[in-house]
Amino acid sequence: MPLPRVCIIQLSPDTLRALADGDLDAANAIAQVPLSAAFVSPTFRSIWAMRAEQVVTDPSSAAWVTGVVWDEDAERAVGRAGFHGPPDSDGMVEIGYEVDPELRRRGYARAALEALLARADADPRVRVVRVTIGPHNTVSRDLALPYGFVEVGEWDDEDGLEIVYERAAINPAPAERPPHG
Repeated sequence: MPLPRVCIIQLSPDTLRALADGDLDAANAIAQVPLSAAFVSPTFRSIWAMRAEQVVTDPSSAAWVTGVVWDEDAERAVGRAGFHGPPDSDGMVEIGYEVDPELRRRGYARAALEALLARADADPRVRVVRVTIGPHNTVSRDLALPYGFVEVGEWDDEDGLEIVYERAAINPAPAERPPHG
């Protein structure tokens, strides 16, 4: 079965704030696309709250942070995906994604992951792509591993123990320049 065609739509700071506040009506009044109740669920809201604050503090991160996974054919919002921020000083970006629970097992997470990897791989500043996954989340682990992610460690943050996986960015080779002279 082919993957759904998705894109990731970045949200304005005001839309992020409305979603963080759980105000779906306000978010839908200003969002570029219609959003479902899943976008104000507790797990989504915690991410929107972090990103709303982040884009105000660091406006340059707005083009990188979590946005809406949009199914281009069905014309509906199916989840959220993005980076934790722009590439850091080591060229690392960390990805995150979550699909509306009612729409899981339809290829959306894989399609979102591929979109994120394509974005990272296209940016010459990105050298490493990271994802962290809970040790019992075998579905996410099994999704990431075929894309070259390897376990590099673990950490215990506010969400509990997570395994850290990384893969090198696959940046396209720069175009060769003709010799001078």
